Formats: sequence, C-alpha cells, structure tokens
Amino acid sequence: MTIATTEHNSAEHHEQHPDLRVWGLLTFLVSESLMFGGLFATYLFFRSSTAVWPPEGTEVELLLPTINTIILVSSSFVIHFGDTAIKKNNVKGMQLWYTITAIMGAIFLIGQAYEYATLGYGLTTNIFANCFYLMTGFHGLHVFVGLLLILGVLWRSRRPGQYSATNHTFIEMAEIYWHFVDIIWIVLFSLVYILTLF
Repeated sequence: MTIATTEHNSAEHHEQHPDLRVWGLLTFLVSESLMFGGLFATYLFFRSSTAVWPPEGTEVELLLPTINTIILVSSSFVIHFGDTAIKKNNVKGMQLWYTITAIMGAIFLIGQAYEYATLGYGLTTNIFANCFYLMTGFHGLHVFVGLLLILGVLWRSRRPGQYSATNHTFIEMAEIYWHFVDIIWIVLFSLVYILTLF
C-alpha cells in the first residue's frame, strides 16, 4: 500500500467520523448547567422561606467579589483574543493572551481563597453559609479546571505545528469552557452578592 493510498484512506476515515469533541464539551456543559441550576433553585427556595437573609453575622462582602467579577469577566475577552490570534496562525499571540487569561484566573482563585479566610464564618454556620460555600466552591472548582485546560493549551503549544489556523480545536474548547465559567459566575454573583442588598 502506497503512502498516497494511506493518506487517502485516512482522509476518508476522518470524513466518516467527524470531530465531535466540541459537541461533546457542549453536552457536558449543558449537564453542568443543570447542576448549577439546581443549586441556584435551592438557594432561592431557602432565601424565600427565611425571614432574614442572609442571617445576622453571615453577611457577604461586596468589594472583593466585585473586583473578582471584573477580573473574571474581562478574562473572557482576553481569551477570545487568543482564539482570534490562532485563527490568523499567530501562535505567539495566542500564547500571550492565554497566559494573561491564566494569570487572571489564578488571581480570581486567590481572591476567593482570601475571601473565605476573612469572612468569619464557615460551611456549617447556617443554611446561608452552607449555600454560599457550596455554590462558590463548586464554581471555584470549575475555574480551577478551566485554568488547567488553559495551561494544557500553553504546554502543548510549545511543540512547533501543534496549533494553526486549521488545527485549533483544543484551543476553542478551552475558550468555550472559560466562557461557561464566566456566565455561571455572573448569575451566581447576582444571586449571592447583589440580591442580598435588596
């Protein structure tokens, strides 16, 4: 069998089995959305059935989470610049923007850890604290996973030819996941932080 025949067979095989990794990721994110939706619904149920919410002594701070929100939401634009760069065959540009995104994600997690350390109440203090730590912690776990995906993109990009304008599926998947993390945080921030002001 010649090399040309082998390449032809490989191309036919690829056409018969299209790359469904992005669709697989989207399906996974839909299931994750349902999990977050359940947490949000539970939070709203307890909020509506409790006279004082949050209970006295378990108020949330607004300044640090707002700064964290600005950082995380801004990182969605930054990571998109990286995706745009690779579609122009600009690997160095993609590496720069993905590195900045990784730094912003790490800052978000450090800010969340600092918030936990300074709140003055824990997971089992009351039902509000339980909901607060469960939702923000679950989201923080997703930010950490997204950070690992971004670092994975950067690690693989060290190899010449790993990514290009026609081969960047993993980069797109990391970006989609990061946008998902940001959208979930906007909803969570609105429910847990903004809504407590009213």
